Amino acid sequence: MKIAVFGSGAVGGYFGGRLAQAGKDVTFVARGRHLEAMSTSGLQVQSINGDFTVDPVKATSRPEEIGTVDVVFCCVKSWQVAEASAAIRLLVGPQTVVIPLQNGVEAHTTLSRALGAEHVLPGLCRLISMIEAPGRIRHAGADPYLAFGEPDGRLSRRTKNVERELADAQGVTVEVSEHILADLWKKFMLIAPWSGIGALTRSPIGVCRKLPETRELLLQSIREVYDVARANGVELEETAVDATVDFLDRFPPEGTASMQRDVMDGRPSELHEQCGAVVRLGEKAGVPTPVNRFVYHSLLPLEHKARGEISF
Repeated sequence: MKIAVFGSGAVGGYFGGRLAQAGKDVTFVARGRHLEAMSTSGLQVQSINGDFTVDPVKATSRPEEIGTVDVVFCCVKSWQVAEASAAIRLLVGPQTVVIPLQNGVEAHTTLSRALGAEHVLPGLCRLISMIEAPGRIRHAGADPYLAFGEPDGRLSRRTKNVERELADAQGVTVEVSEHILADLWKKFMLIAPWSGIGALTRSPIGVCRKLPETRELLLQSIREVYDVARANGVELEETAVDATVDFLDRFPPEGTASMQRDVMDGRPSELHEQCGAVVRLGEKAGVPTPVNRFVYHSLLPLEHKARGEISF
């Protein structure tokens, strides 16, 4: 099975690296100094589950050099998915499966519009990692987890084939989900409030959950995401709210979310696809989202500045 990892940063670098370590036929699509470092010195992964290096690495900035593959893991940032879809098309043949691993709940629909729904399996991952330096990924926390599934919950042949191919990768738990859309929203209930409140307060999760005022913001934000999900026809049990809060309460106190780190470092972020999506999807469903709206609007000036659209 030929696998392409489109976007080889913190997420793609880790999961693609583990697959390459297991001897799979993996080609990374990367660019710039990261690509140069991978090509000259290999892909180095520092992990709490054990460090490893993939050398040599199959990597390119030109997807057309790869040709069609069996599986594409789309690992760019959420705000890059629409643009990336044109290049991903060069990797797609009649039987190709594309699995997006972005934060948020809309990447699979964006790719389906561009590539055809028959090629896309909604997916998600759980992992705390970052690019430590060009060619070097650091896995800093959480047990790496990757899930995907058919939108209608079927256990199809293609999902089982992909699961079988990934099963022997070290340091990764792989699951075919019969409720992948609900799973996406459960993750969204966690990541959007955490990212937004964390970015707004510039505080790690330990501080946000400890102070009564910011804890209340987190709780209200989580509830808003839950209400929007239910209004959009996603079957979430009431216990999902408490489960999200419980997870945040058990998370290492120094933890920060990737969107939060991007905002704090002045980089373009997933603000529109996280807090903004809660507001937008809430409006369509007639669900008020006052906390997420406040967070989203408060962070918009920094987002526009990071994208070079305004200066101050």
